[in-house]
Amino acid sequence: MRFSLLKLSMAALLLGGIVFNQSLSPLQAQDTAAKQPNVLFIAVDDLNHWVGYLGRNMQSKTPNLDRLAAMGTRFTRSYCASPSCNPSRAALMTGLRPSTSGIYDNDDDWRPVIPEEKTLPTTFRKAGYEVLGSGKIYHGGFDRTSEWNEYPAEKKNDPKPTGNDGVGGIKFAPLDCKDEDLSDWQIADYAIEQLGKKHDRPVFIACGLHKPHMPWNVPQKYYDLHPLDKIELPPNIEGDLTDVPPSGVRMAGPNGDHAKMLASGRWKEAVQGYLAAISYTDMNIGRLLDAYEKSPMRENTIIVFWGDHGWHLGEKEHWRKFALWEESTRAPLLWVVPGLTKPGSVCERTVDFMSLYPTLCDLSGIPVPSHVEGKSIKSLLQNPAAEWTTPALTTYKFGNHTVRSEGWRYTRYENGDEELYDETKDPLEHTNLADDTRFAEQKAQLAQWLPKVNQADANGRPGNGGGGKGKKKAGQSGAD
Repeated sequence: MRFSLLKLSMAALLLGGIVFNQSLSPLQAQDTAAKQPNVLFIAVDDLNHWVGYLGRNMQSKTPNLDRLAAMGTRFTRSYCASPSCNPSRAALMTGLRPSTSGIYDNDDDWRPVIPEEKTLPTTFRKAGYEVLGSGKIYHGGFDRTSEWNEYPAEKKNDPKPTGNDGVGGIKFAPLDCKDEDLSDWQIADYAIEQLGKKHDRPVFIACGLHKPHMPWNVPQKYYDLHPLDKIELPPNIEGDLTDVPPSGVRMAGPNGDHAKMLASGRWKEAVQGYLAAISYTDMNIGRLLDAYEKSPMRENTIIVFWGDHGWHLGEKEHWRKFALWEESTRAPLLWVVPGLTKPGSVCERTVDFMSLYPTLCDLSGIPVPSHVEGKSIKSLLQNPAAEWTTPALTTYKFGNHTVRSEGWRYTRYENGDEELYDETKDPLEHTNLADDTRFAEQKAQLAQWLPKVNQADANGRPGNGGGGKGKKKAGQSGAD
C-alpha cells in the first residue's frame, strides 16, 4: 500500500491538478506532489516609480498598489530590459535580452526572430497550464495568439476629449465618461472572470493594462484627486545635460518635448494628467485584488505585478522613456507567493525584469528553458536580505547599455561615451562622474556586466546610439 501511494504521488507531480492537501502552500505542494500554483501576471504600461509605496513622488495616490505591496514582497530597485515598450516586453516574455535577439525598437517585429516555443506562455502551456491573456502583454500589433489557450480581441473604443488634448506629442485631458467606458476596464474584467472560475488544471492569467500610457485621458474624477494648485514639479535643474556626453543628449533629446512644455506653461497640467492616469490604473488593480481575494484559487495563486519601463516628466530635461537614466529604466515589481513571501517585506537588491521568466518557472516546478538569460530571484522572495551580486542591465538601441547596482549606475554608449552616477549620494543623477579618475574601479567593476555580444538590429539598421524612432510597420499600434 505504501509503495502504491508513493507511485500515485509521483504521478500527481507529473500531471498536476491532483490535490492531496488543499491547505498546503504552493511550495509545500510541489514538495509533496500536490498541484502547481496558478499565476496572476499583471502588466502595466509606462508606469514609473511614482507609486505610493516607493515614496518617489508623494503626490501619487495608489492605495491599491500599496495594498498589493503590503501583501507580499516589494522590490525597491527593479529595472526594465529596455526603456521602450516592444523590446522590453519581448525580452521579458521570451527570456532573450535585446543584445541577444536584436529586438531594439518599437517597430522591430520579434516574431520572425524568436520562435514560439521559447516564450513564457508556451513554456507554461506545454507544462500543462491553461494560459489565458487580455490587453497589452506584448507590444501592440506584434501579438502571437497561438501561444495562448485564449486571448480575446481588445475593444479599442476609448472616448476622446472635446477640448485641448495636450502639448505637442504629450497628450492629456480629462474625460466626461464612466470608468467602464475605457478599454482597461474590459481588460481587467476578463481576468476577474477567470479568477472567479474553477479551473480543472493550473491556470496562468495575464492581464495587460494600458494606463498610464498616453493619452492620459481618464475620467475627470481622477484629475480631481490631484488638484492643479497642489501639483509640484518633479526635481529638475536647469542645464542638467551639460555633463552628459553627446550620445546621451542625442538619445534623449530629438523630439523637443521639454522645450515645447516649457513654452506652453502647462508642465503642471501634464504632471496632473500622468498622476490621474496612474490613479485610474490603481482603481483597476483594486478590482483585480478584490477578485483575487474572493477567488477559489486564492490560496494557490502567485501574483506578479510589473511595469514595462519608467517615464520622464521633465527630469534631466527629458520626457517619455527612450533613455538610460533612472526615471526611464526603473519600474515597479511586486510578488505575492503564498507560503513563501512575507507580507510587507521589502527587497532592496537590484534586479531586472529578465528575472520574471525563470522565477515563475522556478516557483511552478517547471524546468527553466536553456535559452533564458535571466536569473531566478526565488532566493530573494524567501529572504529579501539574501546575498545578491547580479546588477540590473538595460539596453536601448544597438550597443547602448546601462548597468545598475545598488550604489551605482554606469552607462556606456555604442561610440564609447560614458556616464557614471553615485546613486547613494546623487539619486537624481545630476552629476556625471565618468571622467573622474577616482572612480575608475567602479566603472571597471560594472563594465564586466556589459553584453559581450551585440546582435545586429532585427530590422537590419545600423546602430548609431541615437534616440529616433523607426518607421512603423503595418499593424503596429504606435511609436510609444
